[in-house]
Amino acid sequence: MLSYEKKIFDFIKRNNLIKAGDSILVGVSGGPDSLSLLHYLLHKKDIYQISIMAAHVDHMFRGEESYKDLQYVQYLCERWGILCESERINIQEKMVDINKGFEETARIYRYRFLEEVMEKHQCQKLFLGHHGDDQIETILMRLTRGSTGKGRAGIPIVRSTRNGQIIRPLLCLTKQEIEEYCSHYELSPRKDPSNDEQDYTRNRYRKNILPFLKKENIHVHEHFQRFSEEIIEDEEYLQELTLIKMNKLWKKNKNAITIDIQLFREMPLPLQRRGIQLILNYLYKENLSVVSAVHMDAIHSLLADGKPSGRLDLPRGLTVKRSYQKCIFSFNKEEQISTYEFKLFKNEEVHLPNGDSLKLVEGKVRKPQKDEIYLSLESLQLPLIIRNKRMGDRMKVKGLNGTKKVKDIFIDEKIPIDERKEWPIITDHLGNIIWIPNVKKSINDILPNPEQTCYILKYSKHTIS
Repeated sequence: MLSYEKKIFDFIKRNNLIKAGDSILVGVSGGPDSLSLLHYLLHKKDIYQISIMAAHVDHMFRGEESYKDLQYVQYLCERWGILCESERINIQEKMVDINKGFEETARIYRYRFLEEVMEKHQCQKLFLGHHGDDQIETILMRLTRGSTGKGRAGIPIVRSTRNGQIIRPLLCLTKQEIEEYCSHYELSPRKDPSNDEQDYTRNRYRKNILPFLKKENIHVHEHFQRFSEEIIEDEEYLQELTLIKMNKLWKKNKNAITIDIQLFREMPLPLQRRGIQLILNYLYKENLSVVSAVHMDAIHSLLADGKPSGRLDLPRGLTVKRSYQKCIFSFNKEEQISTYEFKLFKNEEVHLPNGDSLKLVEGKVRKPQKDEIYLSLESLQLPLIIRNKRMGDRMKVKGLNGTKKVKDIFIDEKIPIDERKEWPIITDHLGNIIWIPNVKKSINDILPNPEQTCYILKYSKHTIS
């Protein structure tokens, strides 16, 4: 038995990659990797009790040469009695449509076609021919690029897709073992000349670094595979712990996340790093390729810095803004300062732009509350005016002589900069500020006795989970 056959059999069994009754689609380029995989599954399908079919995509990058690859795959599948679906996609034209590079565009349209074939023929699994040497190249490229967390891991053995699973059973094998298999069974795979061009990053790793590593240790691909699996397992566990902590300190909406910096910094450092990753994963929709270790370090420094405020601008318009003990990650466009002003009469309630509300009633107070202010019936004329902060606002603060700038009050009370522009200011009908809810009360605030009737102005804060 060839090492190819023994290793792939053990790998499939150990990772439970095939179950009896599986309908498997094999992505076949015509090269040695995918061709050997198709041949192996064909000759073992009775043992595994599976059905197989093939699919091929011609990216039309090499003109007639790549079209011959398609014809060759179709010919072999017909000869071997295997159903084959194929499609020609002009990737150079698609690059213009979606404004991405050749390799990424090719990958997007290739997987889109393969998933359509899976759905059409009700295949639960898609088998691809990535091998151990590919794994080494991938991990080295990611480490060199500065990837962090799970991003340092290589190609996953199994990945879920909308129609089933993508599986790579050749990750246990080297390129040499695959070529030995093809030679033994007299397979004649197609050769892609672009695999020898040094213009591609992966090819440079393949030509210049892999030979050295293999010379140092012929089993290096097994160690890289183990490294990748351990990274994934460790990361999944640590991210579970991180999520438990983060759920206690962040507030999320569609385009933004706000965190409590003090609670964040109480987490162990490994969980802090992964907390940042969770935030970026959420906002970038799992597409973390645009973020490097440099960005992660910058965010961590901003959160650890003793300065009360700061800002970072990350790729694709994500901003990170710190204000005191809050930090906001958002894709929000540049905010335009909008003003609001409401009139409030007795027994009415006003709902503010930030979701909070204010209600004015007449009654007696048995136990004063922090979110209420009490005003004399005799000295107060209605309506009250509720508005946001204006330039030059000053207030006669209860317990102080003279007036104080509202701007200075916000600074002293460490109100986050982003919240100040919407924070409600309550004035009487003449414009005198009588209350900044949850911040400061004015000299107009009275302490009524239980028998005294007064105006009760209550502030209700809307919390977003």
